[in-house]
Amino acid sequence: MGSELRGFICLWLLLLLLQVSRADKQQTWPVPYRRYDHRPTPDPFCQPKYPFCPTGSPNGEIPQLKDQDHIEVYRLQTPVWKFKFGDLLGHFHIMHDAIGFRSTLTGKNYTMEWYELFQLGNCTFPHLRPGIAAPFWCNQGAACFFEGIDDLHWKENGSLVKVSEVSGEIFNKMAKWVKEDNRTGIYYETWTVQADPNPGSKIWFESYDCSAFVLRTYHALSKLGAVFKSPIQTNYTRIFLYSGEPTYLGNDSSIFGPHGNKTLAEQINSFYLPFRPPHSAKEFIISLLEIVEKVIVQNTFYLYFNYEYWCLPMKQPYIEITYEEIPLPS
Repeated sequence: MGSELRGFICLWLLLLLLQVSRADKQQTWPVPYRRYDHRPTPDPFCQPKYPFCPTGSPNGEIPQLKDQDHIEVYRLQTPVWKFKFGDLLGHFHIMHDAIGFRSTLTGKNYTMEWYELFQLGNCTFPHLRPGIAAPFWCNQGAACFFEGIDDLHWKENGSLVKVSEVSGEIFNKMAKWVKEDNRTGIYYETWTVQADPNPGSKIWFESYDCSAFVLRTYHALSKLGAVFKSPIQTNYTRIFLYSGEPTYLGNDSSIFGPHGNKTLAEQINSFYLPFRPPHSAKEFIISLLEIVEKVIVQNTFYLYFNYEYWCLPMKQPYIEITYEEIPLPS
């Protein structure tokens, strides 16, 4: 075989492989939430205003119960930041979800929830730190399990409702599932992003928050044999962004690294700048006008998902908070 012919065949095979590679990389929607092989230690810069899981296990560790025990399972829901704002956010249906357990053998109660290590604002928007090119995120979330259920906290403006009963054996299997879920699912995601508000609309990204954890746990229990029934409608808070098809931009190194895209890096940093905490009423108004300009007038939102950046071409109604029913597993 002549060298020219061999060269032509090699070139043809290379082009074929490139076509196959492109086909394999066809984007999946919604973008799957990336799992990791371990939970990294948070950067010391990230400091919580309120300690994470102060009375329980911040690693999602759950004590083993006796297999013959009968465990009551409770749906827990209350307005976000009720300890600080009372029922204020409840009027807007901005709710926090958790799961309660009661051992009938010992009479002990337990609460399990999944939430931000460094508060919601840090999970939703980054810090822009002097001397650091890329936006700096404190966006880890994790499971917290502790003894006791604060009945008044949940009942007063939310709900504390029994939804199932499982054996100690099923509970222990669930505990193993929670530990693995907590080890591999490490970051919080506030937004659900979809094409429009209509039912069946294309979903681009799904949130990964307290309610998502509760729903995952319910489904894990169902697979293990739990049967669910609720005397009330099970609604959950979701915060939507509406956009056309997102465009993948890259990660920290490809955008902000030495050989990154300086123009894009400046655009992303400029976008996040008005989301910083304001120091005065005047600064708040200026920042709000800048956000309106970027999101509504320029129809642009930069989303950080799986430690990568995406550009969302925003469209009406841009953002919406819903409180809709998601049925229990059947």
